[in-house]
Amino acid sequence: SLGGLSDQLSGFRQVEAELWEEDEIGETLSLGERAALEMESRRFADAQGYAVDWNAVGQLDDFSLVNVIAQIAPFDGAAKQALLESRGLSARSELIIQLMQFFGRHDGSDDRVTLQ
Repeated sequence: SLGGLSDQLSGFRQVEAELWEEDEIGETLSLGERAALEMESRRFADAQGYAVDWNAVGQLDDFSLVNVIAQIAPFDGAAKQALLESRGLSARSELIIQLMQFFGRHDGSDDRVTLQ
């Protein structure tokens, strides 16, 4: 007999997930944080040759801007995981800026950032 463990042996890892996103929906960046994120995003996009509709970007609320960048930026899995784990809009925005600065200094031999 497995003594109470049988319901846990489904062959799948069981976890309890905590939803952070709902807590962040009402968060906003300070004017300085927003300006820094937009400035670094422009520099990064220009350096990578991306065509961006900056008028549309300017219309996004802070929550959407930070999370869209986190989703579409060409970072590796470890960097994406770090973005997922960063708690709060300001922390995620700062990490995005750091990753874009790192990637901007990258030598270009690989098209993805490696966070170690």
